[in-house]
Amino acid sequence: LIEGSKGDVYKQMMQTLKQTMMVVVESLINKFEEDQLKKEEMDRKSQHEQSSSNYTDNCSDSDSSFNQSYAFIKHEQLQVIAEKLDPGRPREVRLEALQSLCYAPPSDVLSCESWTGLRRNLSAALTDPDPELSDKVLQFFAKTFSSSPLNVTKDVYSSIAKSLEAHFLYHKLSFPSGSTSIDANRPDMARLLKQMRLMNDFQKEVTTFWIRHPEKYMEEIIENTLSLLALHSEQAMSSPGSEKSLEPIHLISLLDIKATWFKKWMHGYYSRTVVLRLLERKYKSLVIVLVFCPSGPARRTLYTSKELEFVYFLHSLCVLGRLVIYTNGRKLFPIKVKKRIDPVTLTDLVVILINIMYQHPKPSCDETTHADSLSPTNLVMEVLRTLCDRTECAVECLYQIPVIETLLAPVITLLKGKLVSTIALTHIADTLARIATTERGLSLLLYDRSLISMLQCVPPTGHFTQRLLAKELHLFSELEIPPAVSGAFIFVCRQMYNTCEGLQVLRPYSLHECIAKAWRKTSSMSERVPTPVPGAPPAIASQELLNVVAWEEMLLDNLLNFAATPKGLLLLQQTGAIDECVTYMFSRFTKKLQVSRCEKFGYGVMVTQVATTAPGIAALQSSGFVQTIVVELWSALECGREDVRVVHPKSTPMDPIDRSCLKSFLSLVNLLSSPHAVWELLGHRALPNKMEYNLREMATSFLDLMDRLIIINSDTKIHSLFNYEQSHTFGLRLLSVLCCNLDSFLLLESQYNLSELLLQGQRDNVTEPEFIIDGLSVERNHILVRIGTVGGPSERRLPPRALQKVSASPFSFLISCMCSTINSVELVIFEVSFKGNCLDGSGFFSLTVLADLLERVVLHLSSLSTDCFFPPAEYKGQSTVHLPIEIAQSCIHPIYSCTAHYVEMLLKAEVPLVFSAFRMSGFTPSQVLYFKFFIFNHTTSIFSVCK
Repeated sequence: LIEGSKGDVYKQMMQTLKQTMMVVVESLINKFEEDQLKKEEMDRKSQHEQSSSNYTDNCSDSDSSFNQSYAFIKHEQLQVIAEKLDPGRPREVRLEALQSLCYAPPSDVLSCESWTGLRRNLSAALTDPDPELSDKVLQFFAKTFSSSPLNVTKDVYSSIAKSLEAHFLYHKLSFPSGSTSIDANRPDMARLLKQMRLMNDFQKEVTTFWIRHPEKYMEEIIENTLSLLALHSEQAMSSPGSEKSLEPIHLISLLDIKATWFKKWMHGYYSRTVVLRLLERKYKSLVIVLVFCPSGPARRTLYTSKELEFVYFLHSLCVLGRLVIYTNGRKLFPIKVKKRIDPVTLTDLVVILINIMYQHPKPSCDETTHADSLSPTNLVMEVLRTLCDRTECAVECLYQIPVIETLLAPVITLLKGKLVSTIALTHIADTLARIATTERGLSLLLYDRSLISMLQCVPPTGHFTQRLLAKELHLFSELEIPPAVSGAFIFVCRQMYNTCEGLQVLRPYSLHECIAKAWRKTSSMSERVPTPVPGAPPAIASQELLNVVAWEEMLLDNLLNFAATPKGLLLLQQTGAIDECVTYMFSRFTKKLQVSRCEKFGYGVMVTQVATTAPGIAALQSSGFVQTIVVELWSALECGREDVRVVHPKSTPMDPIDRSCLKSFLSLVNLLSSPHAVWELLGHRALPNKMEYNLREMATSFLDLMDRLIIINSDTKIHSLFNYEQSHTFGLRLLSVLCCNLDSFLLLESQYNLSELLLQGQRDNVTEPEFIIDGLSVERNHILVRIGTVGGPSERRLPPRALQKVSASPFSFLISCMCSTINSVELVIFEVSFKGNCLDGSGFFSLTVLADLLERVVLHLSSLSTDCFFPPAEYKGQSTVHLPIEIAQSCIHPIYSCTAHYVEMLLKAEVPLVFSAFRMSGFTPSQVLYFKFFIFNHTTSIFSVCK
């Protein structure tokens, strides 16, 4: 019954709907017929009015473009319009036809059969002296560009390009080379600029959609453009001095000074390949005319021929700068040009650009900020920075002897007593710093023999910076040296002395002492804050104070970067400013600021390097760095300072060290891998072992971590932790890393009886006759086996740490519980065949074999005059009595500051990937190898005692 009722309702609804639709359709048909009759009547009236007077529209404010356009247009009408556009027809007829054409849909016009003739007549109207006719054609073309696909608009673009090409080819336009003004409002100039403007707008927009069309469409557009811009190159280069040929590239330079269209075309591989292929095969003359362009005047005025030459130069500079970025673009060089015997190579082009920067160090004082962005110096520096950031470009364009010589020429000139622009010096330093950032550029600046023979001091930047800080340059004696210049060249040297090989070369200039002296002087100036004087402008005084503080921080930052290498850390400690430098580093570290614009990583490597030595870890502790790391760890592991309501509880960690604590764990490992750091933080310090711990009591020092997370010897400590197992596992993992260093382990064992504490924890896990195996017992067992045996991976087998692997492990956990009952250790020594003079009578290695071998190798490498890698030995480090007083008082052993320094330098030269892996992890290779040396010494002593 229900289904039947639904069917009846549906039938009734369909009948009602059908009747309604019939009425509506009939009404629409009648309305359409009435509208058609009214339209025909209006057309007859309009034709009658136009036959008696010209067409005028006095009601444009009430009409719309929709009402004035045709919904459809017939082919016969287009044929009539094409005939009316014939150049032989009267002006009024052609103008009327263009008016009708602007109302028609562009897609219908371009798809009609008469488009070929119509296109020819439109091109003729485009070059007509009557501005109204050409404007109507441009209006139709602009409408076509905005509403038609590429397969249609390419024909319109080709028409404009060929029309301009024909105009420039037959009219031979020129402009005076003097200061005579060029009127851009002149009818012929205005017409050309409008056409070029329409083309340029289309060039910028076409890159967004031409990839969706066949490549032949894009190639046709690019070829028409290059063909137009390559016109008159020969006439322009051979034109007399009184007049110069006006070319299409002059007009596009006026409209798009920074060559935005070319940058967009070269951005994508799809279009870049076509552009470079056409330039190489057919339009290489365009590159020649760009290279041949004038270098631009130093002073410009509006609407003069000098401005036209200037924008032409800027446009060419931007195009060439974009061209040399890509491999196929660089293959276009060398280029043969007139008035030059040798062809222009890539190196020649870069040298020309640098010389342009020297000629125009800054814009004129009357130029605006926008003009400043278009100054030759800024554009050249933009090109040089782009080349520096790309390795292949830098190798082919910048890492060349003529380029480096050109960059260093003003520095040499200034050292010889001739004045140079300070702005040019700042740009030179910026470029040299970017070059020194890479390995290839650094080696070129440090070791290239041709540079050494020419400059007589390598690097000259070190000598120049030393004299600049000491104010020994007499040219600047009467003037105040801008801090920007000094800071820029210190930064160049910084890129050198933060590497081991660079520090070796710059060592004779004692830059650490010069920078420290300048910093102390500036610091004393910032402390002497003048008393405010009534009536004095406060803005000037505050700005001067800000400049002094900024210069002080710049000097401190550059002084801090000596800590990037072992020997540099020694030099930094000798200046007496290590505490201030570490405090400055800590302030930047807490703000998460970048080390510098050329550094890829943070302060991890520098912190690890500083923490290697006793003065360094003391400075880190006094600055609050250690406390910050401990507080961050405790907040992630247990709880924070504030009692914040937890809406969602933390998920149970699946790994021994949760991801939220991993960063803090790595920071502690890097910080505590040195026995000096462990001694400074724990030496002669007893554990608190309180009777009661507050649940919200946070650990603020490494001693607190030892007490709360590692040495848990009471139930009070267990109950004071929210996550006992996770926190204690974290502490045991950290302890396992500390025990890898023999000195750190001996300190912990002597002060806290570590092994007995771990054994007691294992005994507490026994329930007769079973042994409880959990995550903590597995970690304790791993540490006990690690500290109870000596050897490498092939000499000992450590038990696993994962519970799922315990059942398959061949090790018994009772071994760790019974370690205390073992009275002797059996040492298995493998027999190794070696030369007899390296073994003593009992068959063991002589302790001095390795030391003698290394000493002979170093002495041999130091004696080579041509390839001297190590400098001659200055002292022996076996005893403190042989050391200079400043070395002995620094608390930094020469094994670290010298031996580890050269080991790091060798590692970087021989296995650069391993060296990079160390730096990416925030660790230093010298630190590992340095303490392995101490472990080797302790191990050999143990062997000798057992023997």
